[in-house]
Amino acid sequence: MNNHLRDFAKKRFNVDLDALPEPEQQVIQHYGKRLHISRDTNREFEKKLTFGQRLADKVATFGGSWMFILIFAAILLSWVLLNSFILVRRGDSFDPYPYILLNLFLSMLAAIQAPVILMSQSRQAAKDRVAAAHDYEVNLKAELEILSLHEKLDELSEKKWVELILLQQEQIQLLTQLLKERGVVAEASKNTEGAKTGK
Repeated sequence: MNNHLRDFAKKRFNVDLDALPEPEQQVIQHYGKRLHISRDTNREFEKKLTFGQRLADKVATFGGSWMFILIFAAILLSWVLLNSFILVRRGDSFDPYPYILLNLFLSMLAAIQAPVILMSQSRQAAKDRVAAAHDYEVNLKAELEILSLHEKLDELSEKKWVELILLQQEQIQLLTQLLKERGVVAEASKNTEGAKTGK
């Protein structure tokens, strides 16, 4: 089987099997053993995530949602209303205009949220690279299978043509033989008629 795969690699890629990169070797091994190559890359990737990575993904997902925007807008509006209108009347405003404490909280939130979102994006990029590599493997195996099927169809087609030509030659021989036999019968009947009439 291994020699067959080496010949196959030489034929398809014009290099020895060992000279191919690991993904191509894996595809050829799966092709030779008639195994499927598709797998759930999302599940594989999710299994490797740590608790912190999962938490970062959830924070990034929530931070980029409409729910976060609405809650954040409500908190900001409440802060401004509370410090500008309600507490100012009582003289108890703890963060009067220009809301320096609010700016501090917003800066701290941005400082924490930005790296978490970047970590999540980096992981998503790695996940996309794994999925792209897997897509390449699946596409390569499908292409090899299709090429193999084309070769088999061509081989069957050529074989059928040879069989048809042999069958046609056989039929021509039979027809020739039939014509000769008819010709002999027709000659014999002419001779018999000629002998009766005296010619």
